[in-house]
Amino acid sequence: MPSFDIVSEIDMHEVTNAVDQAKRELGNRWDFKNVEVDVELDDKGITLSAEQEFQLEQLLDMVRMAFAKRNVDTRALEESGDSRSGKLVKKHFTLRQGIETPDAKKIVKLLKDAKMKVQASIQGDKVRVTGKKRDDLQAAIALIKESELELPLQYNNFRD
Repeated sequence: MPSFDIVSEIDMHEVTNAVDQAKRELGNRWDFKNVEVDVELDDKGITLSAEQEFQLEQLLDMVRMAFAKRNVDTRALEESGDSRSGKLVKKHFTLRQGIETPDAKKIVKLLKDAKMKVQASIQGDKVRVTGKKRDDLQAAIALIKESELELPLQYNNFRD
């Protein structure tokens, strides 16, 4: 029976490259000369730090542009908090991976409400969709893409 998986994964190698690219661009920008700014990547996410709030926003735009150049979905960045320490303003962003249960239930409900001839089941942090025809599965992918969910979704493991 034809099937495919709906997953939410990001390529950490590309994220590392995007952060490095943003750091290089940071060194070339004249408005960041003699200003203490930094972009740090760790296991859980990205931390941006700058002296002023507007510099932090510009730094975030640079990181988003680097993500876009590397084909990493910017919806994978989820703001998880900000802080002020001394003369620096910091923002931390977590990298979203995997589909959480409430979001997976929304996807399953969306497919069931559309009365499509497919079955969706939640399997850990992914959703498997099966159907009798390949065309039904392609229609399901089109429906999910049109739904504008706030998740970076990929469709893989397509089997005929």
